[in-house]
This record gives sequence, C-alpha cells and structure tokens, in this order.
Amino acid sequence: MSDEAAPGHVRIRMDVSYDGAEFSGWARQAGGRRTVQGEIEDALRTVTRSKDTTYELTVAGRTDAGVHARGQVAHVDLPGELWAEHREKLLKRLAGRLSKDVRVWTLTEAPAGFNARFSAIWRRYAYRVTDSPGGVDPLLRGHVLWHDWPLDVDAMNEAAGQLLGEHDFAAYCKRREGATTIRTLQELSLDRGADGIVTATVRADAFCHNMVRSLIGALLFVGDGHRGPDWPGKVLAAGVRDSAVHVVRPHGLTLEEVGYPADELLAARNKEARNKRSLPGAGCC
Repeated sequence: MSDEAAPGHVRIRMDVSYDGAEFSGWARQAGGRRTVQGEIEDALRTVTRSKDTTYELTVAGRTDAGVHARGQVAHVDLPGELWAEHREKLLKRLAGRLSKDVRVWTLTEAPAGFNARFSAIWRRYAYRVTDSPGGVDPLLRGHVLWHDWPLDVDAMNEAAGQLLGEHDFAAYCKRREGATTIRTLQELSLDRGADGIVTATVRADAFCHNMVRSLIGALLFVGDGHRGPDWPGKVLAAGVRDSAVHVVRPHGLTLEEVGYPADELLAARNKEARNKRSLPGAGCC
C-alpha cells in the first residue's frame, strides 16, 4: 500500500457519506453482498467506461455492517489520462449512478504522501441513544438506539474519563490475528441534547474491531445503574473480554470525521502509523 500513486497515475481523495442500514459494511466481500466499497468501485468503473478494470479504494476506517458515515475518507489511484478526461463531470456522473444511500461529495487531487488510511491522525465517531420511555422518534429509528432504562449521563462521563489515554483495549476489542489492540483514546464524552438524545463522542488515533460499540455497551451499564463508574476502568485493566460488556447494535453509530495533519507532515505520519501499530484488516467499531 503505497504513499504515492504509481507513475502515470493521480491519487484522488474522496469524501463520502452513507447510510449503512442496507450495506454489509464498507469492505468488498465475496458472495455478492452489498458493500459501500463495492458500490462505489462499480459506479466508478461504469461512469469512466473502464470495462473490466476496477480501481480499488483505500479507506480511512472500514465500518461494520449497519454503521453509518457522514465524514468517511477514501482515496483511489486513477490513470492520469482517465482523470483528465473525466474530472470535470465525474462527481455528477457518480451521483447519477450511485444508490441514494451513498454519496461521494468531493473528488480532489491528493497532496503528495496522502494515504487515506495511514495519513489519518484521528477518527471521530458519534453514538446516539435515547432512554425516552416512549422509545425512538420513528424518523430517527435508523440512527438512534433505544435503551429502556433511565441513564445517568454524569455517571457515564465519570466512567468515560478513566478510559482516556493510551491503553491496550483488548477487553473492548474483538482480537484479530497479528493486530495490536493498543490505541490512544483522545476523547470520550457524553451529552444529552434538548431532544433527550444522548450523544457519545468518541475520538481516537485508530479503533480496533468492535471497540466503540463495546465501550458504549459498558457505559450504558453504568448509566442505568447496573455497574458503578469505576467498572469500565477495571475491565480495561483486566485486559480480557468481560461477558457483561455488550456490543451495542450498529445503527446508533456514525463515523463523523477523519482528521489529517498538514500536507508537509503526511509522510512522517504515514511512517509513524506503519511502524507503531498494525491496524486491523477487518471492520471497525
């Protein structure tokens, strides 16, 4: 996976959003399952009249089945001649070809050294949940989890504070062979809006599989009084999966934004990301 496009090619950054409800995650899969990557690559091949050639996308963070994205980032390397021919109309043609639950918002030539995955310095997710006795607003049901116990947001924030920093999050991750579970959790905070929806903001340098949804599952147990605020920290320190930590449903989770350093720092960031940790190859969060 190169930090530069091959000779004669141009690296293009894509900013993407999608409703994950009808997708089997981001990554293309065998067996004809519908995925975001597959949808975009197929549309790109069609609108550029590339016949049997597939231009493979590299993404900032692979999302699991049912997880949404508002600020996903990917890159694709296109032949220079093809980009020159199609660049003015490519975005509009993709809009006409793609299904309505996935959008490509921008197509721009990436700066030297840009890699959608390894250049990223953080990913920010939001998880939305309501404890309203009446349930979830029908218009929001695909993006908000209903938790049928009253939630103490202050207790959840107290617990969340103990999880910040660099740790081995093995207790909150589904292990992948050869992949580290050490991550730096930069932000984990919860806020109840005027509409009663509790939004958890979760930001880290990277995430391992099921990490966000496991963290939220633990915090919900604190919020509804089944566990004390010190319990998630104890689970983290134990370093092993706890059967009481539930992986909450994916539909409440949205990838909101991916952060990148200044252009002149991209090469250094790519090297750091590769040398320090090997990111998991499967779905996330």
